[in-house]
Amino acid sequence: MHPVGPEGSLSTEALSRAVIEIERHVSSGGWDQPAQLFALVPTAELLRAEPQLAAELGAEDMSQPLTPVAQGDLPDGMDDEHLADALARIEWPDRVSGCALAVERIVLPAAAEAGLAAEAGLPDDSADIEIARLAGSDPRRHEVRMVAAVLRDGDRFGAVRLRTHDEDSAVLTGTDLVPTLCEVLSLTFEPAADGKGDDEEKQV
Repeated sequence: MHPVGPEGSLSTEALSRAVIEIERHVSSGGWDQPAQLFALVPTAELLRAEPQLAAELGAEDMSQPLTPVAQGDLPDGMDDEHLADALARIEWPDRVSGCALAVERIVLPAAAEAGLAAEAGLPDDSADIEIARLAGSDPRRHEVRMVAAVLRDGDRFGAVRLRTHDEDSAVLTGTDLVPTLCEVLSLTFEPAADGKGDDEEKQV
């Protein structure tokens, strides 16, 4: 792992360990997977309340302060805008201290993306769609897997694996590595607006 950015607090350390565990778990299934959502539950609480589930998840002691609990796949091919809409409808039970998302994306170097945007000459919304389409065939593209995680108290952590450097030792990690995904995930801990009746409350 190659840490990127400041670290140090206990909660950040626990979160980083959970992110690394999730990233390696997802990576064991290979590439071309749909987005996957995880709840992060304090291991001590899980051991106390549901010891059988804790055992099934491999959380048999306090060596890992946060235990990831898979919530299933999200719809395949979901772009960031629709992903934000889907996550904003989620309400976590109080026992959940955080959540994480693993998603695959095609990214371009900033200079290459800026060049495509200029060539497209379209409004921002339309340009984003066109850039995403062009990026799929651009030789400068990189296929990556990003894991973003947030805690209720605001701590964030992320990991990025490049398909061209598909090794545990080459995974980048850091507190500010995937800020956009972390921001989207933080929406799941915002209070629901009055009158919203279609929110999905996750059961963990």
